[in-house]
Amino acid sequence: MSEVTITANPDVLPPASGAWREGDAPGRRQWVELPGALRLEAGGELPGVRLAYETWGTLNPTRSNAVLVLHALTGDSHVAGPAEPGHPTAGWWEALVGPGRALDPAEWFVVAPNVIGGCQGTTGPSSTASDGVPWGSRFPLVTARDTVAAEVVLADALGIDAWACVIGGSMGGMRALEWAACEPDRVRRLFVLAAPAATSADQIGWAAPQLAAIRADPGWNGGDYHDLPPGKGPHAGLGVARRIAHLSYRSGFELASRFGREAQPGEDPWRGGRYSVESYLDHHADKLVARFDAASYVRLTELMNAHDVGRDRGGVAAALRRVRATTYVAGVNSDRLYPLEQQIELAEGIPGARLQVIDTPYGHDGFLIEDEIVGSLLRELLAE
Repeated sequence: MSEVTITANPDVLPPASGAWREGDAPGRRQWVELPGALRLEAGGELPGVRLAYETWGTLNPTRSNAVLVLHALTGDSHVAGPAEPGHPTAGWWEALVGPGRALDPAEWFVVAPNVIGGCQGTTGPSSTASDGVPWGSRFPLVTARDTVAAEVVLADALGIDAWACVIGGSMGGMRALEWAACEPDRVRRLFVLAAPAATSADQIGWAAPQLAAIRADPGWNGGDYHDLPPGKGPHAGLGVARRIAHLSYRSGFELASRFGREAQPGEDPWRGGRYSVESYLDHHADKLVARFDAASYVRLTELMNAHDVGRDRGGVAAALRRVRATTYVAGVNSDRLYPLEQQIELAEGIPGARLQVIDTPYGHDGFLIEDEIVGSLLRELLAE
């Protein structure tokens, strides 16, 4: 594969993976190790699992103020805080965690783990297996239920009998829903944003060309590329996957309003240049490739494809009736990836759940962008 330059300095080649690796600065991360191998829903076991997580605030004497925040596909444990050694980007939900915010550390003990299969400190494809070689292609399918099983160990290690609230959007919403279905007595409040009860054919279809783009990149090397030298690796495929995904994260209305058919300044699309919207997608592709791992992207996309809260529980309706938490379900009215009817299904199926509609032009990403609305809803839920 030809060398690819994606860094701001054209003389510096990017590593084969943007994952956090052993020896990198730990940042704010802490770790918990699972006492034995994690038994997987798809069969088999995953040994040597450790979870990276971050916390804000202090657990109170009654252990009643713990909030679990679960990230989406390309998120991690760094919910709040600046970009710094060990954390390539600032907190992804900065507006929710901090003094005077909905999750004020003076009142709440906030816990955010990096998901199993991820690439920011938790065991995943880029992690070193017991034989001293990165897991790579050997890393197995992990489902949302498997992530809950691992996070139960984290909760026990922190002395948390029940979460005051479990909150997550998109893939994080799938995981939050599984928490409430798997451990109904350990989730007092539930806040699911922009997520479905089960991933649909349309959503699996959106994912298919993303996975194909990564696997078709010669730098993918069958999933075993992590020890390749700088400039190698499936950078191009991951970038294409991100471009496809980002289109599903935003609405057509927003893209038309922001970019229209305008050319990127200084470029002519009729003569090899780009439209402004193409430049925008290129920018987001380059950002992700610099900080993420392609194999994690593949495995976590497969996790989302496998999501079905009703599997082996008598169907979705029966599974949703298991939830005992006081529940808010928030949907985005312009979401074309996880459309509002999927959140309506959740709200109608979970006993006592309330549906909240986020009115925004930003599409699926509205649950991250409309932080004032989300913060207000979260305060309201925590007050119940």
